[in-house]
Amino acid sequence: MDTSQNATAGIGGSGGNGTLVPQTNDTAGPAVVDDPKQNLNQVINSIQKTLGLIHQLYLTVSSFNAASQLPLLQRLNALVMELDNMAKLSEKCNIQVPMEVFNLIDDGKNPDEFTRDVINGCIAKNQITKGKTDTFKSLRKHLLEELEQAFPDEVESYRDIRAASAAETKRLAQAQSTLPNGDVKVKPEL
Repeated sequence: MDTSQNATAGIGGSGGNGTLVPQTNDTAGPAVVDDPKQNLNQVINSIQKTLGLIHQLYLTVSSFNAASQLPLLQRLNALVMELDNMAKLSEKCNIQVPMEVFNLIDDGKNPDEFTRDVINGCIAKNQITKGKTDTFKSLRKHLLEELEQAFPDEVESYRDIRAASAAETKRLAQAQSTLPNGDVKVKPEL
């Protein structure tokens, strides 16, 4: 097989000085990886390899002459193969990037602004929700005080029922958090 067949078959690539450098197929082999971090690392490595191939392609094109046609074709084929490999590897990664991040990057801004804006929005919504919760607690307390003045016996019964219900809920929660060996799961405090 001659070098032009190697290039079209995707077996060899070209080094910086026009010599053929054998390339390995990163997707070959029976190893199946399901680890998301490993999948992401494979995509990152493929991106870096693609950037290297683009740089080599740039160098070949910038000093193009009749003798560099074969290395140009080889580098183009290597780039296409690596882009195909990257597409296959990326199918295993489930990463979703909001369009706002891309828009910020397109506008020349730092994508961390998006994160800051999202966190500030969450803080604002949390404060609104906390205010509503505090208002309902205050209303409940006020209503119980008013009801206790008008219906003291019923309010006492209500409080007994609430206390029994809370104790039962706590008992069920503790029973569910018991491990098969009798140990109790400890929930971390946030």
